[in-house]
Amino acid sequence: MLSLLAASGAADPIYWTELGLSPGIDLGFFTLRYYSLAYLIGLVFAYWHTSRMLKEPGAPMAQRHADDLFTYCILGVIFGGRLGYALFYTGGETGIPSAFTDFSGDGFVSWQLLRLWDGGMSFHGGLAGVTAAMGYVAWRDKLRFIRVVDYVSVGVPMGMLLGRLANFVNGELWGRGPTDVPWAMVFPTADDLPRHPSQLYQAGLEGLAMLVIMMALFWLTRARYRPGLLAGVFTLGMGLARFINEFFRQPDQQLADFAARTGLSMGQWLTIPLILTGLIVVLYALRKQPLATGTAAPA
Repeated sequence: MLSLLAASGAADPIYWTELGLSPGIDLGFFTLRYYSLAYLIGLVFAYWHTSRMLKEPGAPMAQRHADDLFTYCILGVIFGGRLGYALFYTGGETGIPSAFTDFSGDGFVSWQLLRLWDGGMSFHGGLAGVTAAMGYVAWRDKLRFIRVVDYVSVGVPMGMLLGRLANFVNGELWGRGPTDVPWAMVFPTADDLPRHPSQLYQAGLEGLAMLVIMMALFWLTRARYRPGLLAGVFTLGMGLARFINEFFRQPDQQLADFAARTGLSMGQWLTIPLILTGLIVVLYALRKQPLATGTAAPA
């Protein structure tokens, strides 16, 4: 039965162009792109959910800290994500990031680096930017950094879910091909090969699965009383999910040779430190005594 389904999928793949998808909502005077909307909804959800969590016993910070975090995390996502993409994904064969060397525009800053509307955001860069934002607020307000990360990490998978769905709607970041799975798709910006819809795989593992796990840990267990446990599970789970998904995602064109030479994609190499860090943090959290129930949040 499975072989028949596979053969059917190979003979008649799904054509992305026939799904009737568009990159955004046409408002007449401009198009509201789903990718931008995904970032916006993801950030608003994270802020709303964090605010809800802070009302529960054991919160490590007050609402005013969450308000500041929201602002700084927006900047961290945008600048970290863009700089991370420029640093790790625009090197090509030379290994020198072109986003830092293309001065075809006016001024002293690389024009390519500023062209946010051309796309190109790195998960690892965005994660680094958000981590820096949390570190700054924790240092400034004398909060315990690891517990701030615990609370912020719970809502992050929602942004991953929406972002990957937006990638699929845009017909970008498609998977490897050819493949004979029944759900194989042909993406017009790639070629005529049936490919894995890897955007949906990422939305499922890095987004939905991680969101369910993090929500369950916070609301159904006492994980929030073990400093570092939520942050560690998020880092470990996201790292493993990304590493697995990269086997199905087509490597960036400029880094295809790098993936062939090293045996792993750039995304997988960048994910290995996340997996190791997450594992260490989880083990650390489980070995420590949990906090007392009802620990008061700072004013």
